[in-house]
This record gives sequence, structure tokens and C-alpha cells, in this order.
Amino acid sequence: MFAEKPTLKGERVTLLPVGPEHVEGLFTLVSDPEVARLTGSHGEIDHEAARQWYTTRGDHADRLDLAIMAGDEYVGEIVLNELNRHNLSCNLRIALLGSRVFGKGYGTEAIELLLDHAFATTPLHRISLGVYAFNDRARHVYKKIGFVEEGVLRDDLLWDGEWHDAVTMSVLRPEWQARSRKLA
Repeated sequence: MFAEKPTLKGERVTLLPVGPEHVEGLFTLVSDPEVARLTGSHGEIDHEAARQWYTTRGDHADRLDLAIMAGDEYVGEIVLNELNRHNLSCNLRIALLGSRVFGKGYGTEAIELLLDHAFATTPLHRISLGVYAFNDRARHVYKKIGFVEEGVLRDDLLWDGEWHDAVTMSVLRPEWQARSRKLA
């Protein structure tokens, strides 16, 4: 479903298929303590593992990994993964480089570009995501874009000795199409 890796252009960002040229950005992203907290990432990744990861993403037809670029600068990544072909659903994951790029609309536009693409070029019906309850900024953005909160995974993340809930959200094709018509 995601064999073709598009380039998607918006006003603020361009989404490009990830490749070795984005490794430094990925390494910076996964090394940021705040990004780790927001994504619940406990593990560490070394530079070679990051290079190998981004070098092989184009080989996978069951996922779409795109670099978020602001001009020539890598500011994050956005991914459609966990594809369920039978139920026409997948997961969305996004991570920005950290506080220096937060609040500039990069994430909002990247998600909108990717949802437009996914619902226009694939038969997907449902795109979901998980966000930790303490991430109010992200939850606000997801709701603004059209994601609906569906449920809570209680005590899903143990971070610095404290438990945190995860909120499951999704957007359905008919909801996205109705929203897109209103904005047109």
C-alpha cells in the first residue's frame, strides 16, 4: 500500500522519503531527552543503527517513513506504520526535533499533508495514534486536525518512576473527507 514513497509539499514543510541524508537529523531527534519523554522512548540508538534504519525504510511497502523538512533543515519525521490491510487501518507516528521547532506549525502541516495523501491515494479507512496524557500540546493539535479520542491505556508508560496514561485517537476517512470539503 505504501510502495511508492511520495514527496509532499506544503507552505511550511516538505515531506521527503527518508534516506541516509537524514541520518544526522534522526540521530539528533532520538538523542533529545524531551523527545524521548514525549515519545516514551527508553532505548538508545547509536549512529550506525540510525543510518541503517533510514537506509532501509524505502524497502518496506507496508509503511511510509517521511522526513519533515523546513527548507533544507530536517525538523522531524512522520510515519504511517502498523498497516492492517484487512481492516484498512494503520498507525501514525510523528516526532519533531524538540522545543526549538515546536509551535511553528510544522507538525500540524505535516500531519495534514500525510492524511490528505493517505486518504486520497489508498483505501485506508482509519488512521490512529497514541499520545501520552501529559502531552497537552500534541493532543490539542490532533483534536484540531480532526482526531477523536477513543480511549485511555491506563498506566501505559513508566517514566522517571511515575506512571502515565496513553490516549488512543483516530480519524476516519469519512471524517477527513467531510473536514476537507469544509476547508475547500
